[in-house]
Amino acid sequence: MGKKLKLVLQNLTPAQMITSYYILAVSISVLLLSLPGVHKAGVTVSFMDTLFTAVTAVSVTGLTVINIAETYSTFGIIILMLVLQFGGIGVMAIGTFFWMIFRRKIGLRERQLIMIDHNQSNLSGLVNLIREIFKIILIIEILGAIILTLQFHNYYPNWTESFLQGTFAAVSATTNGGLDLTGQSLTPFKDDYFVQLVNIILITLGAIGFPVLIEVKNYLFPKAGNMHLKFSLFTKLTTITFVFLLLFGTIMIIVLEWGNYYAGMSWHQIFFNAFFHSTSTRSGGLATMELNEFSMPTLLIFCFLMFIGASPSSVGGGIRTTTFALNILFIYHYANGNRHIKIFKREIHEEDIIKSLVVTIFATGICLIAVIALSISEKAPLIAILFEVCSAFGTTGLSLGLTPELSSFGKCVIMLLMFIGRIGLTSFIYIIGGKEKKDNFHYPKERIIIG
Repeated sequence: MGKKLKLVLQNLTPAQMITSYYILAVSISVLLLSLPGVHKAGVTVSFMDTLFTAVTAVSVTGLTVINIAETYSTFGIIILMLVLQFGGIGVMAIGTFFWMIFRRKIGLRERQLIMIDHNQSNLSGLVNLIREIFKIILIIEILGAIILTLQFHNYYPNWTESFLQGTFAAVSATTNGGLDLTGQSLTPFKDDYFVQLVNIILITLGAIGFPVLIEVKNYLFPKAGNMHLKFSLFTKLTTITFVFLLLFGTIMIIVLEWGNYYAGMSWHQIFFNAFFHSTSTRSGGLATMELNEFSMPTLLIFCFLMFIGASPSSVGGGIRTTTFALNILFIYHYANGNRHIKIFKREIHEEDIIKSLVVTIFATGICLIAVIALSISEKAPLIAILFEVCSAFGTTGLSLGLTPELSSFGKCVIMLLMFIGRIGLTSFIYIIGGKEKKDNFHYPKERIIIG
């Protein structure tokens, strides 16, 4: 039996192995969330709801069918934080961390898995990448926990409660987990711009991509002999696209809600609410206002931002910022008669352009199928279903209230979307396609009329 299992594992592609590890992570999370003392006294949670919570925590999405604060004890909340950490950093990063602790050799197979899990294009420097990710994430979370704990002491009666709330909020925001202990997301802090700003920073640091954070750290604190660091094309493209989408979302929300939901608000209330929700819809999953009160056009903008999601090699899902950027660049260059995309004195590989188009088309198809399926199984407005689907796929966690009302079939659909969003579309496509095959021959080429 052991030999057969080993043979099966050896025949799996790296993408299939990654998926297996995430399924194992969900299974372990279900067991942890079913331990004695995890729930508050007198509270019982069904297996389906525990599974849903495990998937939403491992995928760092935040869609929940239960109230976290009313369901889990302090022990259960600590377990949830560990699962969020596990899901945010990634299973291969956690595995590599333990390999380094126990001084195990990290071979080619393990490096391939890390490469797939973090959307890297080559095998060099992967172990150092994981080491840097751990350092940066832990520093961000510790600083965030300290700052929020101090601020939350103005809201909670003692330091113990403030520390629990502040630490959970810091971990949830940094991992873009979207979970909260208030039962109302961040609406209790809708007038506290400091809490909102801290959460915006933590969400952004988690979503912008680990390679970007590492390059910025190396730029700010250069090592001897590496004083003239240049930012990579990935960092430049990711940062510009991230900032563009953030500003685009903020401006569109302000314009669309100026005479609607934001009517009667002061300019600073309007700006902070729009800026916060533009940030949160990228992957954060937190809200400071009732989402159902936003107008239809604004909700569609939210869906658009959630569908794009965060950056590659980050804690977020969606098609990712670089995919969106390459699609726009391809359309622009093609419309101008150019067949090659050039930016920042670099030329984009054709394979990356094709991959971005495939990911976008595939993602659109999956979300469309999910919307149709939920339209059949759930009695809910189309906008609520579309919003839920984009939120799950982008591992965002925002909802118009549909999540707790989902049928068992609906929960399965959303769980699948969250899972796909976490492992990434590229990995999911490779799972279906299997191992890469090389052509042994070619047929004569022939042109097709298009358009």
